[in-house]
Amino acid sequence: MSNPSKKKSEGEWRAILSPEQASPNDQFRILREKGTERAGTGKYDKFYAEGVYACSGCGTPLYKSATKFNSGCGWPAFFDAIPGAVERHEDRSFGMTRIEITCKACGGHLGHVFKGEGFPTPTDERHCVNSVSLNFIDEQDKS
Repeated sequence: MSNPSKKKSEGEWRAILSPEQASPNDQFRILREKGTERAGTGKYDKFYAEGVYACSGCGTPLYKSATKFNSGCGWPAFFDAIPGAVERHEDRSFGMTRIEITCKACGGHLGHVFKGEGFPTPTDERHCVNSVSLNFIDEQDKS
């Protein structure tokens, strides 16, 4: 369930999302319209500093760097989210069934979860997340 304090109208989201993005509509299109950035183009795909990845829409912490791994898929991959930060929804778009993941606080689209792919992770899950949906918070900056 979304956090009422982080809810905004679509017009408010359109006004605050995307100002720093290369393509002005990407952040809004991905977070609010459930879009996907092109594989291999996101700034966090091959980024492995220690810290926390927060929702770029509302700032809620979503993933710890300790759960990030190199899946080779072209998007940042995590094997688990911070407990209670991410919601799962069935997604039947494009003629297939997948599990969509969204920020629990603001409802922003993050990506999808894939299970049973055989990655050597504790959960055997891959949270495939759009870089545009994330902001990185460096461990050293938090103190």
